[in-house]
Amino acid sequence: MTRARRIVQFAFLAFTLVAVFLLSANAELWCPFGGVEACFEYVTQGTMLCSLGISNFYILGGLLAMTLLLRRAFCSHVCPIGTLSEWLGKVGAALKLPRLHIGGRSDRVLGLGKYVVLGLILWATLSVRELAFRTACPVYALISRHGTDITMWAYITAGAIALLSLVIVLPFCRWFCALAAVLTPLSKLGLARVKRDTASCSNCRRCAKACPMDIAVDQLPQVTAARCTSCLSCVEACPKAGEGALRWGPPNWLGRRWSQAVLFVVVVACIGAAAAAAYLAPLPSYVKSHGTPPAETATVELRVSDLTCRGRANLLFWFLERNDLYQLGSTVPDQSTYFKLEAWPGPGWSRVRVTFDPDTADADMVRSAITEPYFNAHIDPLESRWMESPFKIEGYDPLTPVPLATP
Repeated sequence: MTRARRIVQFAFLAFTLVAVFLLSANAELWCPFGGVEACFEYVTQGTMLCSLGISNFYILGGLLAMTLLLRRAFCSHVCPIGTLSEWLGKVGAALKLPRLHIGGRSDRVLGLGKYVVLGLILWATLSVRELAFRTACPVYALISRHGTDITMWAYITAGAIALLSLVIVLPFCRWFCALAAVLTPLSKLGLARVKRDTASCSNCRRCAKACPMDIAVDQLPQVTAARCTSCLSCVEACPKAGEGALRWGPPNWLGRRWSQAVLFVVVVACIGAAAAAAYLAPLPSYVKSHGTPPAETATVELRVSDLTCRGRANLLFWFLERNDLYQLGSTVPDQSTYFKLEAWPGPGWSRVRVTFDPDTADADMVRSAITEPYFNAHIDPLESRWMESPFKIEGYDPLTPVPLATP
């Protein structure tokens, strides 16, 4: 069992590293915790935090579905920090370093730390409306390509986890992982569980000693603990597993046993479904509107350059809101011409959809509003100046004459 799980861990870790360092992919777009951090901002404002996208919500949804089926199997099969921490524990054992066992009351008290971390991250994120702890995140230290936006705190955090993992089993996963705090309520309801047959059990306690999450498997008829990661180390350690002393699967009313292959299939299916949904149903990560929608609207789809994040999308909205010759807004006090901007910020050419009132604007005016310089006299007449547009539209030449808005 362990060998098969190691192969799965290696496959996911290798895929992550290749995608980040060889293909220059933005791994933050696939971080499930990013969906947790961005949820409030997207629901209330219609925008994502910078560096995140709708794919964060899809992968979070896939992870939540996986947790309802397999408990915290993500932690023991997919998570790069969980994988590296577990492997470092094996290195520490091979080096014969002293092993520190922290269980019982101390383990339970330390386990509250993940809720404290989650609360601090969400509080700070809501306060500044950005990824407040991004530059101190140990996962970001692994997937950031070590650019200027990472601080020494990320390396210190990652280094501390690595050192502790040499002598303590999965310290970060057990006590400080904010994502684990999110998964815990659903994991408690997880369908799969390890079941013990008291008639076949020899009470050797090998299962409990093998459990990395310090669960007393030998004292339970079935393991329903939220911290169970479905690693199946306890089943592998049981000398009478073949006789049914320990088995893994759904509740008895759904069947007696599942093979380990079921676990792997469900893990891959949940992640694959989330990735497919992100590509097949790519919802905009920035939605903002101006004015009151009319009875009839028109829409133009564009591909715009230099639209890399939420801040740039806000700037694009500002250009669309202009009230000069290329206006989409209105020069009449207390009146607003309607338009809505939906955008998918990212590197290269980004998809943009603008919905507008066809009685007051047209597609050419939208293109001109995006690309033409803007004289911002309406903001402060004493400091008025021309604002050059940083945006370009694929296939559009701004030098081509277009109709101007009626003053």
